[in-house]
Amino acid sequence: MKHSKKYLQARAKVEPKRYQLREAVELVREIRYAKFDETVEVAMRLGVDPRHADQMVRGTVVLPHGTGKSKRVLVVAAGEQAKEAQEAGADFVMGEEVIERIQGGWLDFEAMVATPDMMRHLSKLGKILGPRGLMPNPKTGTVTTEVAKAVREIKAGKVEFKVDKTAIIHVPVGKVSFSIDALEENARSLILAVLRAKPSAAKGKYVQSVFLSSTMGPGVALDISLLETK
Repeated sequence: MKHSKKYLQARAKVEPKRYQLREAVELVREIRYAKFDETVEVAMRLGVDPRHADQMVRGTVVLPHGTGKSKRVLVVAAGEQAKEAQEAGADFVMGEEVIERIQGGWLDFEAMVATPDMMRHLSKLGKILGPRGLMPNPKTGTVTTEVAKAVREIKAGKVEFKVDKTAIIHVPVGKVSFSIDALEENARSLILAVLRAKPSAAKGKYVQSVFLSSTMGPGVALDISLLETK
């Protein structure tokens, strides 16, 4: 893969070592070079085998400073709960009619919340929503009777993390325009949440490596030994 001159110049500033979290945040912001406000992402390689259900790592965390982007939230509910969702700031509130609309190709939302009684209808959408990570799930708080709370949390910066088939978790923790403090606190919140989500069936070293990077920039390796002892 051929990299641009700007990327190579940025990579030359990254030493072959593991940086403390704050140092890494400072460096990622310093070596940014894109003209747009890049997203800052944490990538964690875990010592689990996601093919086994008892080693699946999945959860949510509310980033203290949000992600820099407000997600469009669809709530599938009826009656009083539909009204609560609207008042809480949901972008779209629908009932059973959402099935036909999504089957017709409408996917103009980035998070979906549903009440438990609506899930039997939504099961028909598994093949559409599942691969996109949009299917509501009780484990991530998106199947709930407390729809207003779920909407507010997502709007405030609640993000989901899930290990992929290569045992890596990728999660955005803000924008390069964020302050160093905000990025550091967001990244710390995410890393601690992943550490807490360690499955009891995981054997050996749980966290193999952690990198912080911006959309266009090189990865900066993190030393999270201090966080792992918390």
